[in-house]
Amino acid sequence: MIKQLAAFLMLFMPTMLIAQNASVNGYITDKSSGETLISANVALLENNRGTSTNTLGYFSLTNLEPGTYTIAGSYIGFKLFRKTITLSADETLRLDIELEPNVVSTDEIVVTSDRVKEEQKDIGTAEINTELIKSLPKVFEADVFRSIQLLPGVKAASDFSSGLYIRGGSPDQTLILLDRNTVYNPSHFFGFFSTFNPDAIKDVRLYKGGYPAEYGGRLGSVLTIYNKDGNRNETEGTATLGMLASRISIEGPYKKGSWMFSARRSTLEPVLAALRSTSDNIPSSFYFLDFNGKVNFDASKNDKLSLAFYSGQDKVNFPFSDDAEFKLNYGNRTLSTNWTHIFSNKLFSNFVLTGSQYFNYPEVELGGTPIERRNNIYDYSVKADLEYLPNEKHELAIGIWAGTLTIRLNDRFDDEPSFSSRSHSKYGSVYLSDTWRPSDKWKIVSGIRTSYLSDGDYFRLEPRVSLEYKANDRIRLQTAYGRYNQYLTLITNEAFSGFDVWLTADDGVKPSFGDQFIVGAKTIPFLGYGLDIEFYYRTMNDMFELDPFLQDVSGLDYPELFRIGNGDAYGAELFFEKRVGDLTGFIGYTFAYTWKKFDEYNNDIGNPDGSGRRYPPKYDRRNDVNLVLSYQLSKRWKSTLSFNYATGQAYTQVLGRYTVSNTPWSNADFNTFTVGKINASRLPAYHRMDVSFARSGTFFGMGEAEWQFQIINVYSRRNIWFYNFDFDENPVSRSAVPLLPLLPTISYTVNF
Repeated sequence: MIKQLAAFLMLFMPTMLIAQNASVNGYITDKSSGETLISANVALLENNRGTSTNTLGYFSLTNLEPGTYTIAGSYIGFKLFRKTITLSADETLRLDIELEPNVVSTDEIVVTSDRVKEEQKDIGTAEINTELIKSLPKVFEADVFRSIQLLPGVKAASDFSSGLYIRGGSPDQTLILLDRNTVYNPSHFFGFFSTFNPDAIKDVRLYKGGYPAEYGGRLGSVLTIYNKDGNRNETEGTATLGMLASRISIEGPYKKGSWMFSARRSTLEPVLAALRSTSDNIPSSFYFLDFNGKVNFDASKNDKLSLAFYSGQDKVNFPFSDDAEFKLNYGNRTLSTNWTHIFSNKLFSNFVLTGSQYFNYPEVELGGTPIERRNNIYDYSVKADLEYLPNEKHELAIGIWAGTLTIRLNDRFDDEPSFSSRSHSKYGSVYLSDTWRPSDKWKIVSGIRTSYLSDGDYFRLEPRVSLEYKANDRIRLQTAYGRYNQYLTLITNEAFSGFDVWLTADDGVKPSFGDQFIVGAKTIPFLGYGLDIEFYYRTMNDMFELDPFLQDVSGLDYPELFRIGNGDAYGAELFFEKRVGDLTGFIGYTFAYTWKKFDEYNNDIGNPDGSGRRYPPKYDRRNDVNLVLSYQLSKRWKSTLSFNYATGQAYTQVLGRYTVSNTPWSNADFNTFTVGKINASRLPAYHRMDVSFARSGTFFGMGEAEWQFQIINVYSRRNIWFYNFDFDENPVSRSAVPLLPLLPTISYTVNF
């Protein structure tokens, strides 16, 4: 397969092939640890030829005229690298660049090439610095998803949910990849925070929309997360003791590569034990854990292999009455084997074998009657990606992704089977894309992706295109369009993510599809600052969800379990960032609308045909504002502030209750409830401010250490989670269930 793919790519667009001149290629790494740097910039200052590293830290500049050049490399937070090189005719220079960590000064930015002057991202993309993740004030744990929720276009359902609602899409519309491996339920502690340990993470990248042909399988967005490779220079580690969880990570080199292992476990048990003496509504047992690992092997200068794995689990037992108990056991396991091979200075390849498993086993016992569920997902796949650089104007990419997906769901009531389902699907996709730079001002990325699912024999085409015009050194205008398909749907409970169930399209249940349109501008108003503006519109068609009005699913055909609907979303996003100086941070604003529509749902007089009236989903919010500021108070002290404001969530208002008595068919009284239109009402606006103070020092002279003191909800705003309605009262009474109160937290981290 490798030879066939390489041959196909070499033959593609033969008119672009020209005689080879000199070239330079290599990896860009962090000098202190040897970690590869993703999207680092590299350029030749004399001719303004430049590029950036791929997701494996590799770059290549081809078809260069022989001569002497100054090559420069840059990455945010690192010193500028410069070196003079001399290239002979037909020479291929291998140059691995090591960047030294440091705050990039304004003077260094000024003298570099346009390609390395400032980091400017592609349309719809965002990157989260792992140091920011760990420094932000946090309710429970430093968390990837909680940090992402601060970006424009990304909404949080509540203080108690780490689910990602991106540009009008529900969490299942975001593809989440850990080391190129799909993760199906990336949440802990009933969804309070994600499974990704920040100590183990190297890179977090979010494609909010208009993502390239390389990715597929979801209607909305893609989140890629890469584990650290491990320090290639020395053995080091870090340990953190927190109120909810503690974690430890260690990494280091060996003769032919590096390794990294990281673990995290809950430390809440002593608190729960103390609370059980004063309250009955406390779990009798609870814990969660994560374990990450990665081993790298440098087989040769052109061959690198790695093995990455993750295992996580939550277990809880919760007696909620004298004769009733709830148990939950769920988790994920992933394994990725990666081979990177450089065929030549023009052809780069990456091959991956992946395995992903998800399980959840909820159990309820009511008065001696057990109710059980067994839900499993097994996803095994192979991926191959090739990057080919025929000349300085084109970058071609081709790839395949094929695998099998098995989903099992079995329910038992009183030790007797009540529902059973098993699907075994084969899936596959092929993509081809070309990044064309016809001039220094224009960049055009075009691509096509084909995808296939054996259940239902569905085959789909997905064209993608994006254009960028560089008006000047500080302004880039961008636009993108893409067609996207989704073969899965998630049945979830926001309060308890351990109940998540995934279902697939099949005969009679078509896959969902949608189109995305984006326009925007990336600007540098001042050196060290960034201002991004984007507008988007997207459609969501043939969305399939379990019909919530089905009383009994036994005996129904698979298509009869679902209701089919459509939706759309549109909005505008603004992101202003300060990147240098003692005071850094950003402010993001989102204005957005999201709508859904299902037949026979939310009907009124205006829709006599039963087509249903469109309505905003719960996570629709018109306005979102997020402010994050970090200030270096002194050499040892640093402060971080986070402020969030959002329009209140949509909900369905209960209008009243009336009683029907003495009917011809019964002498009993019947209570009837009246409600407003679906999600036509709004909770009060949400706003909250959090602050943290970090003090760095040493741990008895043996290593660096840091105290973190945080205050969550500084001014104790009692935001409303939802309204609870008491139907035993007439008229029906309403009470508010609040979210987090003012909450102080503390943690201690030691680096050794």
